[in-house]
Amino acid sequence: MDFDLPESITQTLREIDEFIEAEIKPLQEADDNMRFFDHRREYARTDFEGGGVPRGEWEELLGQMHRLADDAGWLRYALPAEVGGRDGSNFDMAVIREHLAHKGLGLHNDLQNESSIVGNFPFAHMLMQFGTPEQREEFLEPMIRGEARIGFGLTEPDHGSDATWMETTARRDGDDWVINGGKRFNSGMHNATHDVVFARTSGKDGDARGITAFFVPTDLPGFSVDFQWWTFNMPTDHAEVTISDVRVPNSAIFGAEGEGLAVAQTFVHENRIRQAASGVGAAQYCIDRSVEYARKRITFGAPLSSRQAIQFPLVELHTEAEMVRGLVRKTAWELDRLPHMQISDKVSMCNYRANRLVCDAADRAIQVHGGMGYTRHMPFEHIYRHHRRYRITEGSEEVQIRKVAGYLFGFAGPDKIKTDKQA
Repeated sequence: MDFDLPESITQTLREIDEFIEAEIKPLQEADDNMRFFDHRREYARTDFEGGGVPRGEWEELLGQMHRLADDAGWLRYALPAEVGGRDGSNFDMAVIREHLAHKGLGLHNDLQNESSIVGNFPFAHMLMQFGTPEQREEFLEPMIRGEARIGFGLTEPDHGSDATWMETTARRDGDDWVINGGKRFNSGMHNATHDVVFARTSGKDGDARGITAFFVPTDLPGFSVDFQWWTFNMPTDHAEVTISDVRVPNSAIFGAEGEGLAVAQTFVHENRIRQAASGVGAAQYCIDRSVEYARKRITFGAPLSSRQAIQFPLVELHTEAEMVRGLVRKTAWELDRLPHMQISDKVSMCNYRANRLVCDAADRAIQVHGGMGYTRHMPFEHIYRHHRRYRITEGSEEVQIRKVAGYLFGFAGPDKIKTDKQA
């Protein structure tokens, strides 16, 4: 069994590194752009007076990075060739995302904004699978180029993971639909032209069927972005939205009527495994920096690295990183070859363990670095604040563990039928 990375992906990593050195680092270091990455980063990025949303200068810098990456053929790497991509595999993307996160903070890969020289683009996959030709024409290419922004309205004030109990409704009125309800943590609404709103159109609470997704222009009467929630990690783009008698045509339906949750679940496995890979990379960065510091720091006449109190926690983290890395790469490799539902539990394992790992590693890095580790002059507080949200969003770790339990005990997954027959 060969565990070495294929030469094709190692060559890709070398080319990515060369592109970062030649194009991205000079941009990051120009015109005081380092303010977005050093101790000033949270203030430099956030328009606190404007509601906590990203500053225009920060988003413009990200836009410049995206254009450079797109021109170089990296931005669309994971997308199909039909939209200018390179058909990057799940395995490739797991290795690349880990590699980029392992480099630490930088314009090449800033996960606060899900921004990277190698884009993820879950919405592009949704559009290609569920969008009408007209919707793909209107949104796909502009969205990839950053010329259009589409929000995502699933979570509600009283419903998060229990999306089948959502209270937002849409009813037919002639050839139109009238939508009423509210959304919380509605992403992207500070500059979105459209919001994908999920609403119940039939069925009863708890039914997976009967929820429909709609493209809703944000300038329609009755659509209100009330305020932005200030989060642990700033800037924010998580809005509270009120929808009152908003009327949209039947052509606004995204996917099939009543099958909106299928749209929401699209790309969930790829998203979670790439998120896990980023967690491993960021965790290893925190571990490596801590080891480097402990070797140089002298306390009581000896290097900090000679203290077992420093060694043992870092050994535990380093060991876990190695194990999670192996599981992430194996699962990503299987995603390229097996039906996704067959290994959905493995994706959940990767996701919740990697998210915990990076939070633990960032916390330990703060501790190892002492008072300096607690300052914003070090990157660890930023890494912790960013990755801490992933233990809640994209399916909380409790939801991920529940998925694993379902497969393990035969309540869900490929062994569910066998269990039913035995019963």
